[in-house]
Amino acid sequence: MKITPDCVPCLMKRILFQARLLDSGCESDCIKAAVDTFSKEYDTSRSSASVATEVHRAAYNIMGADPYKQMKIDADNVAAEFLDYVTNYVDTSDDSFAAALRVAVIGNIMDFGVSLAIDNPEQFRYRFKDLLDQGIGADDTEILRNHLKNAKKVAYFFDNCGESQFDKLLIKEIQKMGVKVTGVVRGEAILNDVTLEDAKRIGLDKILDKLITTGTFAIGVDLSKAGEDLLSELSEVDLIISKGMANYESLSDQKVNVPIVYILRTKCEPVAKSLGVPADINVVKMVD
Repeated sequence: MKITPDCVPCLMKRILFQARLLDSGCESDCIKAAVDTFSKEYDTSRSSASVATEVHRAAYNIMGADPYKQMKIDADNVAAEFLDYVTNYVDTSDDSFAAALRVAVIGNIMDFGVSLAIDNPEQFRYRFKDLLDQGIGADDTEILRNHLKNAKKVAYFFDNCGESQFDKLLIKEIQKMGVKVTGVVRGEAILNDVTLEDAKRIGLDKILDKLITTGTFAIGVDLSKAGEDLLSELSEVDLIISKGMANYESLSDQKVNVPIVYILRTKCEPVAKSLGVPADINVVKMVD
């Protein structure tokens, strides 16, 4: 997805949000570094993810620490409180795959510091029931199901901590179809996205058939700089399951030789417009 003027205030809000999480007084320095970098990197021919990566890199260099570290743990803990409920919801459904997909997509609201999301894990408790009741607004569930029937292996790109707790149910449903699932997490800590450490903390390594990283510090994934493990794995998969906006913003602007399904909530107008759907809805979008 190409960067748009609307991405500018959103990105700066995110920089300020994460700097304040550290409570170290680094807000002004982070904003200055971000603005300086943005002025050099901004180009409407580039993807929003690639520009955002460099802006966040500048801010992280100032912060010198992962501002989301505790928030990621808190998000996993809050989501875990609902695991019994959503497991029963899936197990008692007439269509366990569709139910697991609905559960997985609502977790994408845990994208802290974004306008149409929530600002802390506690807020998820109050949004959970409403999000589940909303269902999927733009729904390619059946197209995805048909792709999986003919697949042997898929790559599952994770997005946010907390959300990844709910991904477990969808992964298990895919595996029931005889499909192997390779999980892909961030190569380095960035935003509240799942890293290898985060994945192991909640036991994803025990569920997945294989777990690898992108090998880089990046918003979403930059395949031009990805590790050899990831590139080799992508050459063997039949489908990519992409969770969240960051993965959409990055992957949709790169050449990938297999179908991709984007599972996310449209938490900003540019992403919604790019996908051709309304903002603030749950989306399962298949792209061949």
